[in-house]
Amino acid sequence: MSGHGQRARTLFFGSGPFAVPILEALADAPEVELVAVVSAPDRPAGRGGAARAVPVARRARELGLALLQPARIRSPEAIAALERLRPDLCVLADYGQLIPVPLLELPGRGFLNLHPSLLPRHRGAAPIQAAILAGDRETGVSLIRMDAGLDSGPIVALERVPLTGSETTPELEARLAVAGAALLRRSLGPWLAGALEARPQSTSGVTLTRPLRREDGRLDPGRPAVELERQVRAYQPWPGSFLETSAGRLVVWRATVRPAPREGVPGELVAEGDGLGLVTVAGSLGLDEVQLAGRRRMSGAELRRGYPRLVGERVR
Repeated sequence: MSGHGQRARTLFFGSGPFAVPILEALADAPEVELVAVVSAPDRPAGRGGAARAVPVARRARELGLALLQPARIRSPEAIAALERLRPDLCVLADYGQLIPVPLLELPGRGFLNLHPSLLPRHRGAAPIQAAILAGDRETGVSLIRMDAGLDSGPIVALERVPLTGSETTPELEARLAVAGAALLRRSLGPWLAGALEARPQSTSGVTLTRPLRREDGRLDPGRPAVELERQVRAYQPWPGSFLETSAGRLVVWRATVRPAPREGVPGELVAEGDGLGLVTVAGSLGLDEVQLAGRRRMSGAELRRGYPRLVGERVR
């Protein structure tokens, strides 16, 4: 910090919705002076509409905070602009770009990152989805001091969050954002006072997640129904979970695991009660809420009434 009793000059790096409550906590923190917010550029809108700001940039403007939106944080211009701000501390959450070493080394009190998993489990780009997909019993938020690796820096503090096995990604992201904001509030003062020690991450139990692709959303009946039900919850809102049928691409919004029918082969759509199920290699996936391209969401029973020929079809 610039002197005894003075607030730490702080930069916040964030873009997505997970980072918004964390930005708000930092803006209210008495220990810091939030000098500027660094966020992703506004997204161009289609067909003459106004450009759309990412959630953190929008909230920063509402709070009247100085905002920087470099297209490439690694560019010499972006690095120089941030160096001129002379930060004592930097805090990052859900930013979306890798931070170059010159910026990691810029603040004397460290470059902290709030990551939505219990590190070293689920490092990388999709930790919230990964926790749901794996059927984890708990997840959480890790406050780490960043290093040049991917989510590999030493751990300053942790907040654990139990899982029920019914969460979707948007619901869990919102819960973890609140937990992350509370963790930051609790940790800022002790960290700046030198009372919190950063401990190296364990070298065992390391897992790495990768960015999701559209094709990841395809529901594969060669996998057990229990895994596909987790996928339906994990891949909301993107890439979604879908099947290709004779009625078109079918997005599945809610599903349940059911016993396998006596008849039916993996990939076959079968009648289940008045609804539809997808036979898998282990169990059946009940299609509880679905949506055809360009149509509203509907129950599996509504879909079956409108498209009775889907019963017995093998999906692609």
